[in-house]
Amino acid sequence: MSEEITLAHGAGGRLMEELIEQVIAANITNKNAGGVGLEALDDGASLRVGDYEIVIATDAHTVSPLFFPGGDIGKLAVYGTANDVAVMGAKPLAIASALVIEEGLPKEELEKVIKSMDAAARECGVAIVTGDTKVVERGKLDKLVVTTTGVGITERGRVITDAGVEPGDVIIITGTIGDHGTALLAFREGFEFETTLESDVAPVWPAVERALRVGGVKAMKDPTRGGVASALNEWAAKANVGIVIRESDLPIREEVLSACELLGIDPLSVGNEGKALIAVEREKAEEVLSAVRSTKVGKNAAIIGEVTSEHPKRVVMETEIGGKRILDWPLADPVPRIC
Repeated sequence: MSEEITLAHGAGGRLMEELIEQVIAANITNKNAGGVGLEALDDGASLRVGDYEIVIATDAHTVSPLFFPGGDIGKLAVYGTANDVAVMGAKPLAIASALVIEEGLPKEELEKVIKSMDAAARECGVAIVTGDTKVVERGKLDKLVVTTTGVGITERGRVITDAGVEPGDVIIITGTIGDHGTALLAFREGFEFETTLESDVAPVWPAVERALRVGGVKAMKDPTRGGVASALNEWAAKANVGIVIRESDLPIREEVLSACELLGIDPLSVGNEGKALIAVEREKAEEVLSAVRSTKVGKNAAIIGEVTSEHPKRVVMETEIGGKRILDWPLADPVPRIC
């Protein structure tokens, strides 16, 4: 690791994993309060209470700009945290929120963000129950940071973790890839396309709940910073398995492909904010896919690959021209400050 923290250390790729493992987690002594702890480096943690497990996830959001096509920092904060709870197999129940505001932010903009958070919370079926508000001097912050902590619940022993993937499992993604990061970067840079790109920010619980009802779900993850490439590499590393995906099966919008080609970025390394990767037992895969597609958020779901015992800790993509290439863990998301 370099001696100084860079933007890349917060962008969801390998550099962020190294920062968390070597600097943050390495210097915390007690990482587990019963259930899944910090040592798992999953999307959240859990506490065991009687016959249930309480799932907790925390996220700080520093987005530039605050408002973008399809969403804003408020909507992103609520959906993003609720999604972290959902992909661990828990029904989101409540959100705690903390705001750090730069002096000079117009009250009208702040009110717009809060109303957006409220609308997102109502759609997720969660309450915003508590929070904190701080103001820092002008120039000491880029407008606003929103930190949210989500709380959810599931039955004891039913929490789903990244390490649950096993050879033979089939991998489903609940929708199109790369929408959020590509839309935000295109808007930020002032690019215009024939079809307006919008963020995919949305709650994944409706699709996750349908999948869990079918059964056979082994692991789930929302591929945010670092995108699908980072999420799949996390699975492969934590479970010591290989993963194969097929380029021809990847659901990517033409406008996203065009924008990524123009911008020189890989859509598989770009963040998503309304999608989930689901690893499921092969015999349940088609039924789970059908269940996910029955939801609004999962209508474009697709089977994109499978888990194998070959090439452990590696993700391989079978290309459309018949070749194979390593889909490596990105050092960072190519689009900084998207969540």
